[in-house]
Amino acid sequence: MHSNLNFTSLPIFTTERFILRKAQENDCHDLFDLYSNEQVTRYTPLTAFTSIDDAMDELNWYDTISKEQTGFRWVIEEAESKKVIGTCGFLNYEKEHNRIEIGYDLNQSYWGKGVMKEAISCIIPFAFLTMKINKIEAKVEPENLSSIRLLEKLNFYKEGVLRQHEFEKGKYIDLAIFSILKSEYQ
Repeated sequence: MHSNLNFTSLPIFTTERFILRKAQENDCHDLFDLYSNEQVTRYTPLTAFTSIDDAMDELNWYDTISKEQTGFRWVIEEAESKKVIGTCGFLNYEKEHNRIEIGYDLNQSYWGKGVMKEAISCIIPFAFLTMKINKIEAKVEPENLSSIRLLEKLNFYKEGVLRQHEFEKGKYIDLAIFSILKSEYQ
């Protein structure tokens, strides 16, 4: 079962505190602020941004994954301040298997405030109900305890660890695999 999803029109989600929407060019300064922090990029394949051009490249990547129909990325805008404080979304969409990977990043000054749980709680039902996804996966470095706690709160199940699975920032890294199935979500 596959959806006939239009990857070019990203739905907007509104929570009590945030708006999840498609990134716009004028978000590049907030994205630079987000990704220029080495603590934010620590557990990602990204190196800390050093210029606005890096933020523009990130925006272009969001467009690319939508056009290629391999993923979506929402910016998380704080409703009150209109500041983009993070991103979340899906990548590595495998239509044949109805499987997708979730990813997220958050401005360090908002860590520990329930932001990502609130944001991801919007996109998980979208994946299962609209995209007709059967399995959402998350790949997390085992040292990233905050991300692991978030996934556990969202009822993701740890499947195991892929040892030295990727080469990032000059070294091989392990990735713990977490997932949630549509049957577990409902």
